Amino acid sequence: MEDRTNAGLYLEMTERSAEAAAERSLALAGSDGVARVTWWANRHRDRADLPRVLPEFDHLVVAETTAAFAPPLAADGFAAHNFVRTPRPGQGTLSGKPTIGLSLVLISPKDEARAQELRDWADFMHLRHIAEASVPGYTMITPYVNADPGGHPRFMHFYEMDCDDPERAYKSMTPLVTARFGGMHHDSWKEWAHGPSLRIMYVNTFARIGEIVA
Repeated sequence: MEDRTNAGLYLEMTERSAEAAAERSLALAGSDGVARVTWWANRHRDRADLPRVLPEFDHLVVAETTAAFAPPLAADGFAAHNFVRTPRPGQGTLSGKPTIGLSLVLISPKDEARAQELRDWADFMHLRHIAEASVPGYTMITPYVNADPGGHPRFMHFYEMDCDDPERAYKSMTPLVTARFGGMHHDSWKEWAHGPSLRIMYVNTFARIGEIVA
């Protein structure tokens, strides 16, 4: 597990098979400005514990990009989202183990006038307490923004995990953070859990299937 310093992450989501995700990953690995491509399997389809705006999908393709990357047209059956790295640092722990699990969090503001306020809450309040809770299996959490300034989802938090059961690690996170606040009844917990103008676009966990270094 390394601190994530690449210029951006390009995501493609699909309901197609793992083989189709692997083929798409191979095609993206040959594109200019792509350093590495991984593909992932959804570990908790159609979860009902959080709202969701984006359509559900079975497989996720993640291309790690450089400044030279120009997003291609998404392949048939794939939905694309392009995110760029921000100057704000990732938070967490460098375990030295490979990233084999993910929690993908995509959010947008309900009110465009509060977009910066939402971003500040997410990066400095929400992520900070999760990182400080030292959730077993969690390593680095890295913030990204949509490459299109007006695009949605506006913000992405890319939670990397070094465990083979990312859904179990994810489910342990909220209880561990809640314990730090002394329970859900405290105002500080409510501030952590409920961001200003927060619109959850998508949250789920994924297990790595394969990797191609370009």
